[in-house]
Amino acid sequence: MTNSQHTGHSRIVFALDVADVHAARHLVTLLAGHVGMFKIGLELFIKAGPAVIETVRELSGAKIFLDLKLHDIPTTVRRSMRQIAELGVDYATAHCSGGAEMLAAAVAAGGPAVSVLGVTVLTSVTPDSATDLNALVLERAALAQTAGCAGVICSAWEVAAIKRQCGKSFVSITPGIRPPGYRAGNDEDQGRVMTPARAVAQGADYLVVGRPIRDAADPAAMADAIAADIVATAGAMSPPG
Repeated sequence: MTNSQHTGHSRIVFALDVADVHAARHLVTLLAGHVGMFKIGLELFIKAGPAVIETVRELSGAKIFLDLKLHDIPTTVRRSMRQIAELGVDYATAHCSGGAEMLAAAVAAGGPAVSVLGVTVLTSVTPDSATDLNALVLERAALAQTAGCAGVICSAWEVAAIKRQCGKSFVSITPGIRPPGYRAGNDEDQGRVMTPARAVAQGADYLVVGRPIRDAADPAAMADAIAADIVATAGAMSPPG
């Protein structure tokens, strides 16, 4: 694997949005070396518990992103993030709507062990006449940065504005990534979507991809195709460490 290919793969975050550890093991085994990070969400974590983190680590050696979107009073979030920090994950999330004090509590509890990311606005949410979605995302990104978060979760549509406001080192992880020609099924619930190449061109650091890889006839080949698309846009740019 060349350096540029490695860069493309390391930007891909595969969403392990499956119901049990057996399905997770199968996908991690298939995709080890083809993606740079695995995202463990609420459904899998509730079903399998912290042990699934060690399973992913043993099977892949990839980075691990625990996406629980903590949102509670600061004391509860502080205690919860303290437990997360002991699990050895690379990234964890807290929802920006919880406020500055809650985010700061998460960051303090995460310490040097885990990088905390603020969730701005879910990518299932679409603009309406009553909401300036871009302004809300930017407001929450600023809140996350002030609280000490390493970056944010946002749609690729807001990345460029966030980078201008918060700086290039402020990490952006973008769900809602759909390869060219991807046909969404009846379970599609993402509203603000973008292709991998365009998301990287906007400045996205990491791209969360779930269904397009998971449902492909050859998931590893689909991941490789997305990585190649990234490389064609980003060249030898390196994602954050």
